[in-house]
Amino acid sequence: MPLPAPNTPWPPPQLRQILRAMAGWDAWYTGDPEKLALHYGATGPNLIAANMDHLATYRGGLVGRVARWFWGQPQRSLQMTKLHVPVAADLCQVSADLLFAKPVTLTVDHSATQTRLASLADDGLHDTLAEAAEIAAALGGVYLRVTWDRSVVPDQPFLTAVHADGAAPEFRWGRLVAVTFWRVANRDRDAVLRHLERHELDASGEGVIAHGLYLGSDDSLGRPVPLTESPVTAGLAALVDENGAIPTRSPGLAVVYAPNARPQRIWRADPLGASLGRPDLDGVEHLMDALDETYTSWMRDIRLGKARVFLAKSMLDQLPNGQGVAWDADQEIYAALNLLAPPGNTGNGLPIQAEQFAIRYAEHAATAAELLAVILRTAGYSAQTFGMDPGDARASNLTATEVQARERRSYLTRDRKIRLWRPAVAAIATKLLWTDRVVFGSRVDPNRPVNVVFADSAQESALALAQTAQALSAAGAASTRTLVQLVHPAWDADQVAGEADLIATERAGTPLPDPTTMTGADGFPTG
Repeated sequence: MPLPAPNTPWPPPQLRQILRAMAGWDAWYTGDPEKLALHYGATGPNLIAANMDHLATYRGGLVGRVARWFWGQPQRSLQMTKLHVPVAADLCQVSADLLFAKPVTLTVDHSATQTRLASLADDGLHDTLAEAAEIAAALGGVYLRVTWDRSVVPDQPFLTAVHADGAAPEFRWGRLVAVTFWRVANRDRDAVLRHLERHELDASGEGVIAHGLYLGSDDSLGRPVPLTESPVTAGLAALVDENGAIPTRSPGLAVVYAPNARPQRIWRADPLGASLGRPDLDGVEHLMDALDETYTSWMRDIRLGKARVFLAKSMLDQLPNGQGVAWDADQEIYAALNLLAPPGNTGNGLPIQAEQFAIRYAEHAATAAELLAVILRTAGYSAQTFGMDPGDARASNLTATEVQARERRSYLTRDRKIRLWRPAVAAIATKLLWTDRVVFGSRVDPNRPVNVVFADSAQESALALAQTAQALSAAGAASTRTLVQLVHPAWDADQVAGEADLIATERAGTPLPDPTTMTGADGFPTG
């Protein structure tokens, strides 16, 4: 299917419901109060409601339900400030850290290909994967794309991430067969200039990338214009063929879709949405809304609980030249006559009266902690992952096994996500090798399968690893290379082999103890 026809409604109508949901998740993820207020129907966090009775809260259906949300209600006064707790951003960052805080290991059974793959991976691939995983946790999925631009990186392709709220995908049997990305190149009043980038397969199964530039409006794609009309796409004009396309000359799309989690519960019956991923924020929006309301109420208690002093008018000093009255809080002595209330004042109590309201700290803290615990549990994480329940005094000395036992819920979620991410990373790494061979002429073998290994999130301490290695060595159950790899899990094969050879050399130069006297070369006992 080619690029869309002129004047096509845009974004595509089948994406309207999906993009609206993504806009809500984006508002929670970015933590922008303006976005939250606009998404849930309020006029904005800084705009005061003229009608104190918000009539929408009494309506039925979607409008009434959303208006009853904390972020769907307009502000009632200038003194009210709605607070947002960035728990959504924390969820997405933790999700990415559990997967890609430590670089994944990409291996292939071919020496030259392995060397080149390591070079390609060092060019920001691991950082791109971590960024993509965080966006996927917010929007439900992300697209990994092979990109090449000799003006940026002259000698190799590189990996980029495309966010799901700027893509119109096409799935078949749950697998991505084509996708159209779009971005706004320029906006001038009502005129919107969009760049569309479509990935599809040709008749032979090779990937093709088509580029188009359209001048339209907010809801219409408009008419095609030359790529040279925008500096964003001017560089592509010399690369595309007469059909506006760039062939990848290699099998498969130059893009893969990496879902965050499946199934997508809210779009099970949607032909398109059912193939998309589920974000970590799905199903906890109302709980995050309640958490923001709790913290806003808590801060309101603090604001109202500030100490206040009420004075009789007789204690105020008249300022000259009609500047009003004032009171010096540091004044220590007052004339007895000034302590008396003015004639006609029937007030009860002293001329100075202090008031300070109680702050419901414990109630708010308990409510916030319970809401946060439910949010984390619903999203699939343990409270310990967020440092909420450190446990006993041994928490800082736990082994990796004990850490995983305490955070079992988080690691189960991590394992599920790895099963979705591993084939996506392997597929895009293979396409990266194909592009490197076809476009840049490298001598790699893209037909060799790429193996993806995710690093352990919790690692044993150096002491625990050394004790394990000592026990294996004493039992004769592991070679020197295996023991070195155990103690230094981050080392590559060359580093491990070099260290093992060095250990063997040192041992060869050390005389063995005399078995009859059990003494060493220096004559002292060995035991």
